[in-house]
Formats: sequence, structure tokens, C-alpha cells
Amino acid sequence: MRLVIVSGLSGTGKTVALKLYEDLGYYCIDNIPLDLVQPLIAHAVSHPEPRYSEFAIGVDARANPLEIKSFPEVLKALRAQGVHAHVLFLTADDQVILRRYNETRRKHPLSGPEVSLEEAIRLERKLLEPVAALADDLLDTSAMNLHDLRNAIHVRQPEAGSVRLVVLFLSFGYKNGLPDGADFVFDVRNLPNPHWVPELRPLTGRDEAVAKYLESHAETGALLDDIRNFLAHWLPAFQQQDRSYVTVAIGCTGGQHRSVYLVEQLAASFQGRFGQVVAKHRELGL
Repeated sequence: MRLVIVSGLSGTGKTVALKLYEDLGYYCIDNIPLDLVQPLIAHAVSHPEPRYSEFAIGVDARANPLEIKSFPEVLKALRAQGVHAHVLFLTADDQVILRRYNETRRKHPLSGPEVSLEEAIRLERKLLEPVAALADDLLDTSAMNLHDLRNAIHVRQPEAGSVRLVVLFLSFGYKNGLPDGADFVFDVRNLPNPHWVPELRPLTGRDEAVAKYLESHAETGALLDDIRNFLAHWLPAFQQQDRSYVTVAIGCTGGQHRSVYLVEQLAASFQGRFGQVVAKHRELGL
């Protein structure tokens, strides 16, 4: 079992970090009382399921101070049980945290009528010393924007960027409008249209007769190669960032022949190169 404990000062990006771990397939729980961590892990061990193989939990200043003080003992006990526990601690300069709070107008968990934001930051830094002292990875987010932070955490995962990206190839018909949420859209209406061949009209791009018809025209192979080469060059860039899902939409007039054929070919070409490759056909209901 792999357990990542995400901690750090408020305003340094803990929520962003936990969200990324969730995208990577971790079972995430934020602000869990430390007294419940060991019972939780014991339950996961006694009920082995794929979703329990990787955990990420958030521990921060919202916890009871006595619990935070006991963090070294909790961590030691977890590792003694054979749990691979990794502590990620996020920090930043006081002035940066002040600016972020002023921009978001959120309340610091330790601030109050008699505790200013500046004082709350100092108190929190002192409070979390037992956690910071045991951090396996201390990440300063002072100079990072949200994208930088997500990428910095993402590249620290050995499995990220190689097996987690899901690529959806989606065929559609322009006559029914563009699909929502597409990252790339390719128009293939310039290819010969099987619709005008009577015996091919009732078929789809998944049928062999339609495939042979399209493959008999040189422009089909040329366009397919261009799209394939473009995606082969640029999809790995998504792997190296913080994306977990990419949609590639291929459109023709009706979404029955040309776009369906290209989606099937592209999905076959990229199988095994990403975490999951899916082919869907909007107008066919498949």
C-alpha cells in the first residue's frame, strides 16, 4: 500500500495537490483526524480492493494541535505496519501567503478577532513543525502559479505522464453541432463521402466495405497520417503536464462514415501508448 500524506501551510496549494492525486487514481481524504488514520489503513488492509492500493490524505492546521504533535509517532507506526508512507509538505514565503489570502479573501484557519493574518501564518508554521521536520519532499510554492504547482507535484510521481492519460477519440457529425469539451477537433469532410455510394450509404465507418472504399483514395491515408503524426508529437506533452483526460474529436457531415473510420484507425494506432484509449461514435450511439 502506498500512502501520501499531504501537509503544509494554508495558502500553499494543498487542495491542488490532493486534487491531482485524486486524478492519478489515489483514494483521497482531506482533513482526516490523525487518530483515524491507523484504523483507516487497517480497514483497507483487511478489505483489499484496487481503490485502496493508493491513499492520499490531507493533514494541516485544522487538526487538533495534540494530534499534530503526535504526528511522528503516527508516521512511525504506519511504516512499522509496512505502509509505504511519503510525506509531502508545501511551504511558501510569508509575504506570498499574505498576498494569496488578500487575493482570495478567504479566512485563515487560525486567524480570528484577536489573531491577525500575519500572526496566524507564524502560528501555523510553528504548529506544523513536527510534520515539516519529517517531510520526504519539501516543496516551496512561492514562485509557482497553479499550473506550475500541479506540474511540480505530477512529475514527482513515477507513474505519472506514462500510463495515466486517458485519450478519447470521438466521431461526430457537423450537422448536429460540435461536441462539448473537445481538446482537439479535426474536420475530415474533405475526404470522399461514402454516403453518395448507394450500397455504402446504410453502412458505417466500422464496416469493411466502407473502410476499403476510403482506403482506395490516397487523400484518406494522407490525412490519417497527418493527424496521427500531430497527435503522436503533442499528446506526450499532455502526459508531462497535469492532464488526465484528452478528447480528440473527428467530424464529418453526418458522423456515420468518414469520421467513424478515422476514429477507429486512430484508436487502434494509439492503443497501449497511454493509460486508456477509448473510441466512441456520437451519432451511432456507440
